[in-house]
Amino acid sequence: MPATERDTLAARVVDAAADGILYSDREGIIRLWNRGCEALFGWTADEALGRSMDLIIPERLRGRHWDGWKTVMETGVTRYGKDVLAVPAARKDGSQLSIEFTIALHRDAAGRVEAASAVIRDVTARWQKDKELRLRVKELEGKLAGR
Repeated sequence: MPATERDTLAARVVDAAADGILYSDREGIIRLWNRGCEALFGWTADEALGRSMDLIIPERLRGRHWDGWKTVMETGVTRYGKDVLAVPAARKDGSQLSIEFTIALHRDAAGRVEAASAVIRDVTARWQKDKELRLRVKELEGKLAGR
């Protein structure tokens, strides 16, 4: 398959994916935002492209996020290429959701990290069910302890 045909196919697959796929440069500026991201976060690609990832990072978590981001950009090491990271995120309307994602680092010819991409999934419903189950287990444990 010729490179241009492969690139076109890859772009179609990324854009059609139900999961959010974003690509951010070294400074944390969004350079790719697929339809999955639009559905997850409520921002259109036109609104998100060229803006900071702060769009989706809850304000209370931004300091920790950017500290980790800088470390990854400097060292080129992240454990979230294989391990899934679960964190709260923010929608355009200000509501929060729970997301899980993995990260891929992209390097220039010299081996320096120049960008990162993430594949993101909304796990809010599962997180809420897990929270309810944990609360129920705690209640039941309390009743058993009181016997």
